[in-house]
Amino acid sequence: MWEERFATPEYVFGREPAAFLLDHADLLTPGATALSVADGEGRNSVFMAEQGMRVTALEFSPSAIAKARALAADKGQSVSFQEVDVLDHDWPDQYDLVAGIFIQFVGPDERPGLFAGMKRSVAPGGLILLHGYTPKQVEYGTGGPPDPANMYTEDLLQDSFAGWEILLCESYERDIREGRGHAGRSALIDFAARRPMGA
Repeated sequence: MWEERFATPEYVFGREPAAFLLDHADLLTPGATALSVADGEGRNSVFMAEQGMRVTALEFSPSAIAKARALAADKGQSVSFQEVDVLDHDWPDQYDLVAGIFIQFVGPDERPGLFAGMKRSVAPGGLILLHGYTPKQVEYGTGGPPDPANMYTEDLLQDSFAGWEILLCESYERDIREGRGHAGRSALIDFAARRPMGA
């Protein structure tokens, strides 16, 4: 499905980063390592590289990776792109920051395993960033899957990262224009948490 979706000349979600990253660019530390999970066409990983981060991006679709590499080259950035199924990944490395932006193709059955892998990839003292839709997004239909069970709530994210220092957990509505894939009034949620040093 994803290969079919991304095998087009256009960038489905545009070439600019998610507004979430622009809003919270202060969390992107120059020189730090970052992992972008299910990165798509590169708009977010390339932006993190532009902020001086050393970025690795995981993506399943070869067509998306090809466009991401082209975007990185256009912007003069270096990103390590890896063709990976994040639902069948051993999460071997640790990073200062792990970002999952609009990764809600994952439903409630697979989400705990994905989050567990992402947690393992955050170095002690490092950050996890999540951005996506709340269940109300299904009413808007301006992006994301049609199943509210795939969406996030503040309680779900706080419970999923119990014991971490939660820096940001906020749901809100906004008009976004991120390619044809995300366009219009949207029900969004932002989350950032720090892994404890001893965990």
